[in-house]
Amino acid sequence: MEYQKITVSKTAYYCLLGEPGIHIRQLWIVCHGYAQLASEFVENFRQLDDGKTLIVAPEGMNYFYKKGFSGSVAANWMTRHHREGQIADYAYFLQTLYNQFTELLPYDVRIVLLGFSQGTATVCRWALRNHPHFHDMILWAGMPPEDLNYAEHRNYLHDKNLYLLYGTSDPFLTPDHLSTLQEIEDKNGVDFEEKPFDGGHEIPADVLRNISQHLN
Repeated sequence: MEYQKITVSKTAYYCLLGEPGIHIRQLWIVCHGYAQLASEFVENFRQLDDGKTLIVAPEGMNYFYKKGFSGSVAANWMTRHHREGQIADYAYFLQTLYNQFTELLPYDVRIVLLGFSQGTATVCRWALRNHPHFHDMILWAGMPPEDLNYAEHRNYLHDKNLYLLYGTSDPFLTPDHLSTLQEIEDKNGVDFEEKPFDGGHEIPADVLRNISQHLN
């Protein structure tokens, strides 16, 4: 049986640290990983809430129970089922959120896009689909998707800082994954600056502090 489709409106959620206004110098849009919620993920960034930084944490629109049919709920950005529709939906959500907040901030605000784990593919697909203006992209504990043609977007990416942060004990980023990164870079003429740290599949406070200070 062939599926048909219809586009409908849907309610999406996000969490904030900070208040938008002319005092904001940095905007961070941070996308969580698989089986997380924005409310818990955004707590990783509380140390950045210094009165000059606005952290926006969108939440994936697919929800499920972590175990069984009740209890704790988690979110994800997409699955392979109807994947193109899900990518279009979350790209539209993220771009709408981006537009909403950038209109409230100074024209020269520094914009940082961060994805963690599954969220790394999310920010990459959104960015290359919609071309939002940004300064820094941080892929944390996850890889850029292999199926994107970064070379087609070289002019868009050439003046932007691209980073890959990962724990040296992260079970999801093996040496094979990192060799794939090199293949993606060589094929597409892009460069993700690697910043490994001692740790696993996590966002250590000191590592986040260091990268934040580096951006400043």
